[in-house]
Amino acid sequence: MDQSIPATEITALLGRGTRFEGKLHFEGRVRIDGVFKGEVKSDDTLIIGDGAEVHAEIDCGTVIVRGGIIHGNIRAKSQLEVHAPAKLIGNIHSPSIFIDRGVEFQGSCRMDSLENQGTAAGASTNGPKPAAAKEKEQARA
Repeated sequence: MDQSIPATEITALLGRGTRFEGKLHFEGRVRIDGVFKGEVKSDDTLIIGDGAEVHAEIDCGTVIVRGGIIHGNIRAKSQLEVHAPAKLIGNIHSPSIFIDRGVEFQGSCRMDSLENQGTAAGASTNGPKPAAAKEKEQARA
């Protein structure tokens, strides 16, 4: 990617009144103000504007929700910001999460590094065990 692009510049815009359905993969900063259904993947920044309607699984570096309605799970590798008057229905996972007063959020929240999820999801026997598993092992001994 061209390093001369300022960090605040929007590289693509799905404006109000537009509808898109499918998979969106991008570099840079993308803003959605219209209707989007599908999947969004990037290591960069996704901005969801006020008035947007998003039905998607989102996996990005940074996600900034300025308003709108989001149905789907959000995974942000770096940070997630959700500002009022947003409505978010789905699970969120990011090491840094900000949720503004006035946001409607229905789902679960997980705050840890996304890299840790791969080892936790796998059947790793070398990592730390949950307290319940330790208690069961001690009861058997």
